Amino acid sequence: MNKELEKAIDLRKRGHYKESNELLMRLVEEFYNDASINYQCAWSFDILGEEAKAVPFYENAIKFGLPPTDLEGALLGLGSTYRTLGEYEKSKSTFLKGMELFPDNRAMQTFYSMTLYNLNEHSKAMELLLKCLISTTKDPNISSYKKSIEFYSDKLDEIWN
Repeated sequence: MNKELEKAIDLRKRGHYKESNELLMRLVEEFYNDASINYQCAWSFDILGEEAKAVPFYENAIKFGLPPTDLEGALLGLGSTYRTLGEYEKSKSTFLKGMELFPDNRAMQTFYSMTLYNLNEHSKAMELLLKCLISTTKDPNISSYKKSIEFYSDKLDEIWN
């Protein structure tokens, strides 16, 4: 099984997405309860642009138990996939779980801000994005305004007289 899984991952890395997906589908049929195979299978559907098909594999991977690094990726992938399918509340709860478990993952926070935008929680989305920006940027022009950006990040609707 491990050699076949490695082969599927290698195929994906080399851009052979359909072949990788076909191999992963065969593996998941044989090893249905394997969290890693389910995760890789979900990932393969996302790469193919078949997000709806990825969902059950992400859900199974998480349910069957993944190591922390893969769990982090699976929660981000599932949350993002739910968002692209218009399932914004599921996306939100998935990202909240992911951010609770992985509070320093800025990619998770960034994708969560997209979900907030879709839920018309624009102020929260902008606040989170601005905080991610100032905590990760190396741009000296932005960094020089770090305190101001942080101060205004949750006050975007206020008018100063």
